Amino acid sequence: MGAPSPATEAGFYFDVGDGHQLWVSTCGDAKGIPAVFLHGGPGGGFQPSNANLFDPQRFFTVLFDQRGAGRSTPRGGLQANTTAHLIADIERLREHFGVEKWLVVGGSWGATLALAYAQSHRERVTGLVLRAVFLGTAGELDWAFGTGLRTFYPALYEDFIAALSEPDRANPLPSYYRRILDPDPAIHAPAALAWHDTERVLSEVAPTQTRLNIVPNHSLPNSPFIEAHYFQNSCFLDQKGLLENVERLHGIPGVMVQGRYDLLCPPATSFALANLWPQAEIVVAEMSGHSLQHPAVHQQVKEAISRFDGNRFALA
Repeated sequence: MGAPSPATEAGFYFDVGDGHQLWVSTCGDAKGIPAVFLHGGPGGGFQPSNANLFDPQRFFTVLFDQRGAGRSTPRGGLQANTTAHLIADIERLREHFGVEKWLVVGGSWGATLALAYAQSHRERVTGLVLRAVFLGTAGELDWAFGTGLRTFYPALYEDFIAALSEPDRANPLPSYYRRILDPDPAIHAPAALAWHDTERVLSEVAPTQTRLNIVPNHSLPNSPFIEAHYFQNSCFLDQKGLLENVERLHGIPGVMVQGRYDLLCPPATSFALANLWPQAEIVVAEMSGHSLQHPAVHQQVKEAISRFDGNRFALA
């Protein structure tokens, strides 16, 4: 456990035990400022373009696919896949690369994991750059796939709940989790596609399609299954929650990049966290939503990272 397998392409497989191997990649100067990038989802996987957020002449960056995500194996594996396991994996990687402390960068679920890691291992975190803060609560999910969806996309909301039986529509999210995790493809395939396509609409400022047209096929997205696993288990977080444990972040500098029109992770969450975290600041990306691919969001995250000198963030 903890040993890398031979490298293939631009990375290698890293055995973390429990039958899981993580796909890991690095970029930048090995003597540079250490950083780790945490992708969203849960279950999304990192993109090679994520490395472009970091100046390779100043940073040494570790990017990896979390358990069950991206190119990690087994794909979609839910056994021994909890937040505590992911936090332990980050520590294994830190030790493997001989890093004492590092800048932790993450967006959406990646921000959740970054906060949970920092609260568990604050002595290993030099700073945090977070995008689209998600605290892993049922209230946030109820907003995104309930009140928010119904308010901004009422027709899409009707499509979303139409995939459920009449009794299940009164409390749709637990019903979706149950269906997505059902072993029968006839049940989980349409539910996973409906969840995935609805989430994609909510992540964009100007989506090209705002109605569901579910056509089950043999190539199902991975993230709905891991998301359902995590969400039905309250993201495997401490019962007090990330916000109530915010004092564990005190002393760690942070920048939160927030899309003004993010329907999945709205600005109120970032501001609630900033009000309790004295060393944090918020940068709002106007005319932007949830996705890191929105130009203003990408630029603000990149600029926040560039401001970090290894100990603090220079004034914007």
